[in-house]
Amino acid sequence: MRRNVESPSSNPPCRNQLFTIGRNSQGQWIVRDQSGLRGGLFINRTEALRFALFQNGHQPQAVLMVPETLELDLDPGAQIDARSDLERKAA
Repeated sequence: MRRNVESPSSNPPCRNQLFTIGRNSQGQWIVRDQSGLRGGLFINRTEALRFALFQNGHQPQAVLMVPETLELDLDPGAQIDARSDLERKAA
């Protein structure tokens, strides 16, 4: 019996997904998507851009370079909790 197991690197690209590229507080290159589900730490800007373009189906208009510090947090639950706190304070 043969089973197909999908490796993380074989995930299909996230079409129409915005990816942000920047540097973290230690000067390392960071990529993350708007949902916080995909991203990574890269050795240089070129590799960060290559990853972002591959992940979004080669759509350069959906890649944003930011000058401010960007930290990598791939925990979507943390983002949801932060939004919930802001919403509670506003209410």
